[in-house]
Amino acid sequence: MSNLVEETRNIMKKYGIRANKDLGQNFLINNEVVENIVNSSEISQDDMVIEIGPGLGTLTKYLLEKAGKVLCIELDKKMIEILEDRFEEYSNFEIINDDVLKVDLNKIIKENKENEKIKNVKIVANLPYYITTPIIMKLLEEKLDIESITVMIQKEVADRLIEVPSGKNTGAITYTIYYYCDSEKIMEVPNSSFIPEPEVTSEVIKMKIRKEPVVKVENPKVMFMIIKSAFMQRRKTLLNALTNTQVFISKQEGIKILNKLGLNENVRAENLTIENYAELAKEISK
Repeated sequence: MSNLVEETRNIMKKYGIRANKDLGQNFLINNEVVENIVNSSEISQDDMVIEIGPGLGTLTKYLLEKAGKVLCIELDKKMIEILEDRFEEYSNFEIINDDVLKVDLNKIIKENKENEKIKNVKIVANLPYYITTPIIMKLLEEKLDIESITVMIQKEVADRLIEVPSGKNTGAITYTIYYYCDSEKIMEVPNSSFIPEPEVTSEVIKMKIRKEPVVKVENPKVMFMIIKSAFMQRRKTLLNALTNTQVFISKQEGIKILNKLGLNENVRAENLTIENYAELAKEISK
């Protein structure tokens, strides 16, 4: 791989680019990190990679060498010009100038899978820290026909997202990821790996979509509604959180259900396993 520091500075100088803080831009300049992201994604010519927020194209360049197709989704119009200039000779390159949260990914994936050369779809991204959770939630909740998600995010967030749900660091998204994915940490990334340097350490994580969810639930929507309701008021007991939100059960009903499941009336949202939430969903749905 080339010297990314020099290459990145030259591109920024050529196009008069500065990192856009409002879009959370930090440009990757560490060859080892690029290699690890590309290799851990396990990309082949049978794959289409959807790269979210490619920026200057540091990752894109190496993804194009491995994948049958790379489809980039970039919000910043300034980056579009750079990416089109850099990769116009690649027949397997496509770019969409849009907000990934507004893009119909299911439609894009379906259309591309009609091409016999594309068998699998994988997501790869260096995600802006400020919008990590909404993007990951979109990728999972829309039940996309994808094989894996390999992303670089803030380390503190990564530690919370991919652990087995339990304890104070757990959030609603932790349960969502655990339900849909088998996750692993790939590598820690120091802030010196970027221009400009962010104030935090990053981490590369990989989420492989499970063929079957980790727990059987008759109505996953109900389970996730309960989880979200519980964590919206996580300082309250689970009982109080559920009886004051969209779950629509009375306190008396809540006590009865918790007792039936062998759960303490003072239990809090983060103390439940995903199996507990599946059982709650079953009882509340009756």
